[in-house]
Amino acid sequence: MQGRSPNKKEKQWMDSISNFGCIVCKLFYQCDSPAEIHHIDGKTKPEAHLKTIPLCFRHHREGVNNELYVSRHPFKHEFEERYGTEEILLQKVKELI
Repeated sequence: MQGRSPNKKEKQWMDSISNFGCIVCKLFYQCDSPAEIHHIDGKTKPEAHLKTIPLCFRHHREGVNNELYVSRHPFKHEFEERYGTEEILLQKVKELI
């Protein structure tokens, strides 16, 4: 299913978190990594583009679960056990931006 296009407010938010870098890398590894946008609750609901967090490729969709790091896709449960829920990470991003 294709998502809807972001409005101006959503685009500004996604630009700011993309420039912020991966929240997991910042909080848990004290480093900066280029970020991709991860949608917490899909791409079609109202304000869906505001419920997004910045994750690097490794933490977003590389598909790895090892002792060093875990990717959100497809390992949501392990990801949240290691780094906290997506909602907690969203709140951290909002606090830091």
